[in-house]
Amino acid sequence: MPVTSREWQLAARPVGEPRDSDVAFTESAVPDPAPGQVLVRNDWLSVDPYMRGRMDEGESYIPPFELGEAMTGSAVGTVVASGSDEVPVGTTVSHFQGWREYALLDAEGLQVVDTDLAPAQAYLGVLGTTGLTAYATLVEVSPVREGDVVFVSGAAGAVGSVAGQIARHLGAARVIGSAGGPEKARRLVEDFGFDAAIDYREGDLPGQLAEAAPEGIDVYLDNVGGDHLEAALSVMNLRGRVGMVGAISVYNATEAPAGPRTLPLAIGRRITLRGMNVADHYHLVPEYVGRAATWLADGSLRTEETVVEGIENAFEAFTSMMRGANTGKMLVRLRHA
Repeated sequence: MPVTSREWQLAARPVGEPRDSDVAFTESAVPDPAPGQVLVRNDWLSVDPYMRGRMDEGESYIPPFELGEAMTGSAVGTVVASGSDEVPVGTTVSHFQGWREYALLDAEGLQVVDTDLAPAQAYLGVLGTTGLTAYATLVEVSPVREGDVVFVSGAAGAVGSVAGQIARHLGAARVIGSAGGPEKARRLVEDFGFDAAIDYREGDLPGQLAEAAPEGIDVYLDNVGGDHLEAALSVMNLRGRVGMVGAISVYNATEAPAGPRTLPLAIGRRITLRGMNVADHYHLVPEYVGRAATWLADGSLRTEETVVEGIENAFEAFTSMMRGANTGKMLVRLRHA
């Protein structure tokens, strides 16, 4: 029997920061699964910075959201009806049909997750693309070498809080993070093991960074762009590596930002700046999950979640995350009768 599913649709292309009028919370009927399909009741949804770019018109590395259609994103849920012997009712799976309560999916496109290894929602964070992004950046995109000084911006967020700890496991001698506000800066050091933390809201980011890294920086994992990239380039060492993961500081900009004023330094110092797309690094999944599971088990990898209750609050969770309200991974937990 078809189920009724509440879902979020994009109603208009945002200009600047997304507003409530840019989205619609509505209902749709989801049919029973055909052979080879499964019906998944979503239990956890992920909201992530890259989704802001998908609200704009024009394709980048991932297609934009379509107006009047349910938005998509990572989710984990439980199979409640199945037309596949390989994915029976009761199986926990991850998939890309988030922003809704129920999803009808081809069984072959799902990933069955091991909830004995970690809680289901971990596959949206530390054991999902979030953790893989941090790991792949520091292993392949801007590789960390023994004794390196590593700087991570957006370090209290989902990728950043994991990245600093992974850098230490890979041999970094000193790990520095930036975050917004004294409480987040405190937690970087006390909870996530960073050697130093910068509160960018205090101002003079270049000065703070130079003080925290008196011998310069070898690797910079950039989640922020803008002034953070400019400051990092000013203290990068010879042949430094920059992994360009995100630029959340400019995602709501209505005009193209100017390039970093310190960019010419990359020439003389032979700095490598390389963009990162996690889809290029899925071959690392088995290696990463194996290592991360060990680190989680022995307590050397700590994670944090900020949980918003109810699918009706998913858009608020997204906009709050974009303003930096979360520590660690921002998740939406669905309530079902």
